[in-house]
Amino acid sequence: MTLLLLSIAPAMIIIVFIYLKDKFEKEPIHFLFKNFLMGAFFSILVTLLLGTLLSNFLQLNDAKSIFQQFIKAFIVVALVEEFSKYIIVKYYAQKNKEFNEPFDGIVYAVMVSMGFAALENILYVFQYGFSTGIIRAFTAVPAHATFGILMGYFMGKAKFSNHRVYYNILGLTMATLFHGAYDFFLFINFVPGIAVGAFVSLIIGIVLSKKAIKKHQEDSFFKV
Repeated sequence: MTLLLLSIAPAMIIIVFIYLKDKFEKEPIHFLFKNFLMGAFFSILVTLLLGTLLSNFLQLNDAKSIFQQFIKAFIVVALVEEFSKYIIVKYYAQKNKEFNEPFDGIVYAVMVSMGFAALENILYVFQYGFSTGIIRAFTAVPAHATFGILMGYFMGKAKFSNHRVYYNILGLTMATLFHGAYDFFLFINFVPGIAVGAFVSLIIGIVLSKKAIKKHQEDSFFKV
């Protein structure tokens, strides 16, 4: 039970944080929960399927190759995982009538991302233990949240823009770039000190995420 709570607590804290940041028109709990579940199960299944296919096709077997680790980080992991979240936001959340202001892009992208992160965290923590849960609570889970916020910011703009395709793809691209950078620096840990780059990219992502939240709050259709 302790490991389970440790696994899901970081995602729940982030969900509450984003819910409270949605100041002017709260989203219905039942629809938020559905997006969370879609992220936890559908996106994980898509990730496993596409990730396995790409891994078998690309044959990235050299753990000491910086180029191979780059492809693995940005394509096999980042693009696949963010695409699996993106399709839920685009084809499920964005089309729903409850998605009625730009900030909702952030809300639903984070819900999907936290569903994904929560289940992923459960798998890691139960496999590797308590210390892994503590580390991931301050690294991997917040990272998934920042990727979701950056994606959701642009997908929120897309819903109410004449350039919907552009902003949707930009959201996927931004999430993939930050996710890929974070993982890449961790994957090439055979280079001394390079892992610091992951935390630098995470900090930059958090700063941009705070700005994205503030911008959509200011632009809310429901702001009095």
